[in-house]
Amino acid sequence: MTIGVLKEPLTETRVSLLPEHIGILKKLNVDVLVESNAGEKAFASDEKYVEAGAGIDSRQNVINKSEIILTIHLPSASEVESLKTKVILGIFQPLYNVDFVKKLNVSNITVFSIDMIPRTTRAQSMDVLSSQANIAGYKAVLLAANLFPRYFPMFMTAAGSIPPAKVLILGAGVAGLQAIATARRLGAVVEVFDTRPAVKEEVMSLGAKFIEVEGAADASKAGGYAVEQTSEFLQKQKDRIAASVQKSDIIITTAQIFGKKAPILLTEEMIAKMKNGSVIIDLAAATGGNTELTKNNETVIYKGVSIVGNSNLPSTMPYDASKMYGKNICNFLQLIIDKEARPDDPVGRGKLNLNFEDELVKGTLVS
Repeated sequence: MTIGVLKEPLTETRVSLLPEHIGILKKLNVDVLVESNAGEKAFASDEKYVEAGAGIDSRQNVINKSEIILTIHLPSASEVESLKTKVILGIFQPLYNVDFVKKLNVSNITVFSIDMIPRTTRAQSMDVLSSQANIAGYKAVLLAANLFPRYFPMFMTAAGSIPPAKVLILGAGVAGLQAIATARRLGAVVEVFDTRPAVKEEVMSLGAKFIEVEGAADASKAGGYAVEQTSEFLQKQKDRIAASVQKSDIIITTAQIFGKKAPILLTEEMIAKMKNGSVIIDLAAATGGNTELTKNNETVIYKGVSIVGNSNLPSTMPYDASKMYGKNICNFLQLIIDKEARPDDPVGRGKLNLNFEDELVKGTLVS
């Protein structure tokens, strides 16, 4: 069996597998074919793939010769015909790309969207959302520090004292927790809001203050996502957040509701009361954003406040993002590949084994 790795669209710097992952797949008795220059933006040359035991070929040949296709983003509409009978894996956000996923379904293409994997203990090593969110939280703070016109840490100098930056983080999932840790390392004072009381201890262990609002709906079974709240709670939440927003220099928002538009946590009125030079990094921009002013892949300046809509920060750190993503994919592939060779295969290669009784295989299957 052959696994193909495709080059991503121009705006994407990551790649599904790095050369270091090829050895893992070789142990499953499969061949790996990589599209020419697929890893170029992630600092992985074709030569390195060849040294690791992979083959290099054109995009169309990779698709034609492979049974499993790895691509982070959805394929183009023009490629659907050539993908018939193939198995493709990636981060396809099927709940936001319903029509295209339906098209793949009627075209007899087996699609595994790894972002849909059940968030259980067993699935942790395959959880691409967590591995990429970790990077997003880290880079969000560094991006904010670059844009912020003042220091992060407190300084006592002969020219006077400089107070530390005040950072507010909305959402204490994987991205939020990494943002807390990074902001604290840079010397900022950090406050955190999350509707889940269970994360309070973890937030405080990182040196941040936890903002509590009573009456939140139970989010313990939402897989790390936010859940829809009552109107009464939303008003209390709005009032409590508004008080923290006004005194914050930097806000990082991470809240998303599974399969739905991201909740609005920051209104135009709240943002208008922030200090000039303040920065908001909205990591939920791709699903609508957590502010009323967010525009995906854009920076909006509103009354001196920079609002950065960026849901693709992992692409700004392509090597490590690809390294973690590739390991997640290799772990998942072990669920659907039987390394024992087919009896009719003289080369001794592994075979596809789609066990839909496995909750992780079933949970990620969208076509």
